[in-house]
Amino acid sequence: MRVKKYSGELVPFDETALRRSLTRSGATENEVNMVYESIKTSVYDGISTKELYEMAFNALRGKKNSYAARYSLKKAIRELGPEGFYFEKWIARLFQEDGYEAITGQTVQGHAVSHEIDVVAVKGNEMLAVECKFRNDADAKISVTTPMYFKSRKEDITGISYNFFNQDREFTDGWLVTNAYLTTDSISFGNYYKVNLLSWDYPKGSCLKTRVDSNAEYPVTCLTNITEQDKAMLLKSQVILVKDLVKTPQVMDRIQIPKDKQSLILKEANELINSPLEHE
Repeated sequence: MRVKKYSGELVPFDETALRRSLTRSGATENEVNMVYESIKTSVYDGISTKELYEMAFNALRGKKNSYAARYSLKKAIRELGPEGFYFEKWIARLFQEDGYEAITGQTVQGHAVSHEIDVVAVKGNEMLAVECKFRNDADAKISVTTPMYFKSRKEDITGISYNFFNQDREFTDGWLVTNAYLTTDSISFGNYYKVNLLSWDYPKGSCLKTRVDSNAEYPVTCLTNITEQDKAMLLKSQVILVKDLVKTPQVMDRIQIPKDKQSLILKEANELINSPLEHE
């Protein structure tokens, strides 16, 4: 049995990997077994990863909406596109959740050239330049040229005083953040030159997926009870995290979501953020 990836490549169907991904939804072992049994009879040779995902998503949603919401995280992050504007906003919110002041889309003059910094994050004496690399392709990888470029950019803005958050400061470090994967060369380069890298599955134990699950920092696009139009309106209203929606539910009145639907949305949102998933 083979599965067709987004790239068109055919790979062997991996029951263990599918079960693991179902478990990461927060479903119990018994629920995972039930979901797996319900979809395995529909799996055929050459099935696309998209079709397999949709089958698993719908089966999980039949158990609990928050399971499906968590399972859809990777897709939900891609919905912060198409150009990644809201991905940058989301990354800024992750830093804010860690106690930083953070702002997006800042242009600064380096020693040689000017640079647009996706996210500037400040906490205490620390000021970080964050480069966000957003990808729409589910299997995309960031090549070594990207951390090379980021290293050069970081060096060009180091040692210069900039005024952020009403204080003159210098950049102390930086992060290259992506929703995609990193090539082996990218990781080797980052390790050797001490370039901070954060991707969907790297570093192991503190990657983007693990961090979001552990801290319940889900983008609002995860929610299964809202339409594409609802998602767009919430993002436009600066409701980036599911947590933001729970804190300011009145925003749903402003974008005219019906009251009965609001109850379903808030139930799912509270389930999602109040049951953080611990990874091994």
